[in-house]
Amino acid sequence: QVQLVESGGGLVQAGGSLRLSCAASGRTFSTLGMGWFRQAPGKEREFVAAISWSGGNTNYADSVKGRFTIARDNAKNTSYLQMNSLKPEDTAIYYCAAGYRGIGSKWPVSYEYWGQGTQVTVSS
Repeated sequence: QVQLVESGGGLVQAGGSLRLSCAASGRTFSTLGMGWFRQAPGKEREFVAAISWSGGNTNYADSVKGRFTIARDNAKNTSYLQMNSLKPEDTAIYYCAAGYRGIGSKWPVSYEYWGQGTQVTVSS
């Protein structure tokens, strides 16, 4: 069993930055693919970024490429999402996910574990 806890969300002005963290429990973190997804009010949950178990492969949604960076620290059982040049359309609840497939997939079905989410609000 893996538990995920996100932190780092908040209110920021457009053009600003935030770094989200996802702390995982358990001893299998280094074998898990990690992903970040988001859900805006009235919209479906969408893929943001993913990273493979080793950190060697990353994947980004087109809407965040060049602005967001996903990373992981297996020694700290933590995944990160650095978000720069934030836009109002980035406003959403951001969810961390972990999956045993390990590859860092963009598909939600690839993840067995999900965090509770952290709110990110970008003002114009």
